[in-house]
Amino acid sequence: MPARILDGTRIANDIRSEVAAEVKGLASAGVRPGLAVVLVGHNPASEIYVRGKVKACEEVGIYSEQHTPSEIATTGQLLELIQDLNRRDEIDASWCSCLCLGGGLQTVLMAVDPAKDVDGFHPVNVGFLSTQRPGLVPCTPAGVMEILKRSQIPIADKKRWSWGAVTSSVNPRPCFC
Repeated sequence: MPARILDGTRIANDIRSEVAAEVKGLASAGVRPGLAVVLVGHNPASEIYVRGKVKACEEVGIYSEQHTPSEIATTGQLLELIQDLNRRDEIDASWCSCLCLGGGLQTVLMAVDPAKDVDGFHPVNVGFLSTQRPGLVPCTPAGVMEILKRSQIPIADKKRWSWGAVTSSVNPRPCFC
Protein backbone atom coordinates (compact mmCIF):
# COMPACT_ATOMS: atom_id res chain seq x y z
CA MET A 1 0.00 0.00 0.00
CA PRO A 2 1.47 3.39 -0.94
CA ALA A 3 2.03 5.99 1.76
CA ARG A 4 -0.89 8.30 2.37
CA ILE A 5 -1.31 11.37 4.56
CA LEU A 6 -4.37 11.10 6.77
CA ASP A 7 -6.18 14.31 7.67
CA GLY A 8 -6.68 13.90 11.40
CA THR A 9 -7.73 17.54 11.84
CA ARG A 10 -10.59 17.17 9.35
CA ILE A 11 -11.69 13.91 10.95
CA ALA A 12 -11.57 15.46 14.43
CA ASN A 13 -13.69 18.40 13.24
CA ASP A 14 -16.20 16.01 11.65
CA ILE A 15 -16.44 14.03 14.88
CA ARG A 16 -16.88 17.20 16.95
CA SER A 17 -19.73 18.29 14.66
CA GLU A 18 -21.39 14.89 14.99
CA VAL A 19 -20.99 14.90 18.78
CA ALA A 20 -22.38 18.45 19.00
CA ALA A 21 -25.47 17.33 17.07
CA GLU A 22 -25.90 14.31 19.37
CA VAL A 23 -25.51 16.49 22.47
CA LYS A 24 -28.06 18.94 21.08
CA GLY A 25 -30.49 16.06 20.58
CA LEU A 26 -29.90 14.87 24.14
CA ALA A 27 -30.40 18.42 25.43
CA SER A 28 -33.78 18.62 23.72
CA ALA A 29 -34.71 15.50 25.73
CA GLY A 30 -33.49 17.16 28.95
CA VAL A 31 -30.15 15.33 29.16
CA ARG A 32 -26.74 17.00 29.26
CA PRO A 33 -23.68 14.72 29.32
CA GLY A 34 -21.04 15.62 31.90
CA LEU A 35 -17.30 15.03 32.26
CA ALA A 36 -15.32 15.43 35.48
CA VAL A 37 -11.55 15.76 35.29
CA VAL A 38 -9.33 15.16 38.32
CA LEU A 39 -5.82 16.54 37.87
CA VAL A 40 -3.56 16.01 40.88
CA GLY A 41 -0.40 18.09 41.06
CA HIS A 42 1.20 20.13 38.31
CA ASN A 43 2.18 18.12 35.26
CA PRO A 44 2.45 20.58 32.33
CA ALA A 45 1.56 17.95 29.70
CA SER A 46 -1.51 16.84 31.67
CA GLU A 47 -2.56 20.46 32.21
CA ILE A 48 -2.45 21.11 28.45
CA TYR A 49 -4.39 17.90 27.78
CA VAL A 50 -7.06 18.84 30.35
CA ARG A 51 -7.44 22.36 28.94
CA GLY A 52 -8.04 20.79 25.52
CA LYS A 53 -10.69 18.43 26.90
CA VAL A 54 -12.50 21.22 28.76
CA LYS A 55 -12.45 23.38 25.60
CA ALA A 56 -13.72 20.49 23.47
CA CYS A 57 -16.56 19.92 25.95
CA GLU A 58 -17.54 23.58 25.74
CA GLU A 59 -17.50 23.48 21.93
CA VAL A 60 -19.93 20.55 21.74
CA GLY A 61 -22.16 21.43 24.69
CA ILE A 62 -20.96 18.85 27.22
CA TYR A 63 -20.91 19.95 30.85
CA SER A 64 -17.43 19.69 32.36
CA GLU A 65 -15.81 20.40 35.65
CA GLN A 66 -12.19 20.26 36.71
CA HIS A 67 -10.92 19.25 40.13
CA THR A 68 -7.31 20.09 40.97
CA PRO A 69 -6.40 18.66 44.36
CA SER A 70 -2.95 19.50 45.64
CA GLU A 71 -0.17 16.99 45.03
CA ILE A 72 -0.06 16.56 48.80
CA ALA A 73 -3.69 15.39 48.89
CA THR A 74 -3.98 12.05 50.64
CA THR A 75 -5.21 8.92 48.90
CA GLY A 76 -8.22 9.05 51.25
CA GLN A 77 -9.10 12.59 50.15
CA LEU A 78 -8.87 11.58 46.50
CA LEU A 79 -10.99 8.48 47.09
CA GLU A 80 -13.63 10.70 48.71
CA LEU A 81 -13.64 12.95 45.63
CA ILE A 82 -13.85 9.99 43.23
CA GLN A 83 -16.73 8.43 45.20
CA ASP A 84 -18.58 11.76 45.09
CA LEU A 85 -18.14 11.94 41.30
CA ASN A 86 -19.28 8.30 40.98
CA ARG A 87 -22.53 9.12 42.85
CA ARG A 88 -23.40 12.28 40.89
CA ASP A 89 -25.92 11.75 38.09
CA GLU A 90 -24.77 14.81 36.12
CA ILE A 91 -21.30 13.25 35.77
CA ASP A 92 -21.29 10.58 33.07
CA ALA A 93 -17.54 10.25 32.67
CA SER A 94 -14.44 10.75 34.82
CA TRP A 95 -10.80 11.17 33.88
CA CYS A 96 -7.99 11.12 36.43
CA SER A 97 -4.38 12.17 36.12
CA CYS A 98 -2.62 11.34 39.35
CA LEU A 99 0.96 10.61 38.31
CA CYS A 100 2.42 12.09 41.50
CA LEU A 101 0.63 9.54 43.72
CA GLY A 102 3.08 6.70 43.27
CA GLY A 103 1.75 3.66 45.12
CA GLY A 104 -1.70 5.19 45.69
CA LEU A 105 -2.37 5.61 41.97
CA GLN A 106 -3.82 2.16 41.38
CA THR A 107 -6.11 2.50 44.40
CA VAL A 108 -7.50 5.79 43.08
CA LEU A 109 -7.92 4.51 39.51
CA MET A 110 -9.69 1.37 40.78
CA ALA A 111 -12.18 3.59 42.65
CA VAL A 112 -13.51 5.15 39.42
CA ASP A 113 -16.88 3.63 38.48
CA PRO A 114 -16.18 1.42 35.42
CA ALA A 115 -19.27 2.92 33.74
CA LYS A 116 -17.70 6.40 34.06
CA ASP A 117 -14.09 5.40 33.29
CA VAL A 118 -13.53 7.48 30.18
CA ASP A 119 -9.95 6.15 29.84
CA GLY A 120 -11.12 2.53 29.75
CA PHE A 121 -8.37 1.54 32.23
CA HIS A 122 -10.51 -0.02 34.95
CA PRO A 123 -10.00 -3.81 34.96
CA VAL A 124 -13.67 -4.31 34.06
CA ASN A 125 -13.21 -2.24 30.90
CA VAL A 126 -9.85 -3.83 30.08
CA GLY A 127 -11.60 -7.21 30.38
CA PHE A 128 -14.36 -6.10 28.02
CA LEU A 129 -11.75 -4.89 25.53
CA SER A 130 -9.70 -8.08 25.71
CA THR A 131 -12.80 -10.22 25.14
CA GLN A 132 -14.10 -7.93 22.37
CA ARG A 133 -17.23 -6.99 24.32
CA PRO A 134 -18.75 -3.51 24.18
CA GLY A 135 -17.44 -1.10 26.78
CA LEU A 136 -15.28 1.94 27.31
CA VAL A 137 -11.91 1.63 25.60
CA PRO A 138 -8.65 3.61 25.77
CA CYS A 139 -8.94 6.64 23.51
CA THR A 140 -5.63 6.32 21.64
CA PRO A 141 -6.29 2.96 19.95
CA ALA A 142 -9.98 3.81 19.49
CA GLY A 143 -8.99 7.09 17.82
CA VAL A 144 -6.51 5.34 15.54
CA MET A 145 -9.16 2.83 14.49
CA GLU A 146 -11.67 5.63 13.81
CA ILE A 147 -9.15 7.53 11.68
CA LEU A 148 -8.46 4.37 9.64
CA LYS A 149 -12.18 3.67 9.25
CA ARG A 150 -13.03 7.22 8.18
CA SER A 151 -10.05 7.23 5.80
CA GLN A 152 -11.43 4.04 4.23
CA ILE A 153 -8.32 2.06 4.96
CA PRO A 154 -9.23 -1.62 5.10
CA ILE A 155 -8.09 -3.33 8.28
CA ALA A 156 -9.87 -6.67 8.09
CA ASP A 157 -7.48 -9.60 8.57
CA LYS A 158 -4.60 -7.25 9.39
CA LYS A 159 -2.53 -7.49 12.53
CA ARG A 160 -2.61 -4.15 14.26
CA TRP A 161 -1.77 -2.49 17.51
CA SER A 162 -1.29 0.98 18.81
CA TRP A 163 1.22 1.91 21.47
CA GLY A 164 -0.02 4.72 23.65
CA ALA A 165 1.89 6.58 26.32
CA VAL A 166 -0.69 5.83 28.96
CA THR A 167 -0.59 8.88 31.21
CA SER A 168 -3.08 7.71 33.83
CA SER A 169 -1.31 4.49 34.64
CA VAL A 170 2.03 3.69 36.16
CA ASN A 171 3.59 2.17 33.03
CA PRO A 172 2.86 2.61 29.32
CA ARG A 173 1.20 -0.49 27.90
CA PRO A 174 0.40 -1.63 24.39
CA CYS A 175 -3.25 -1.05 23.59
CA PHE A 176 -4.54 -3.64 21.14
CA CYS A 177 -7.40 -2.74 18.83
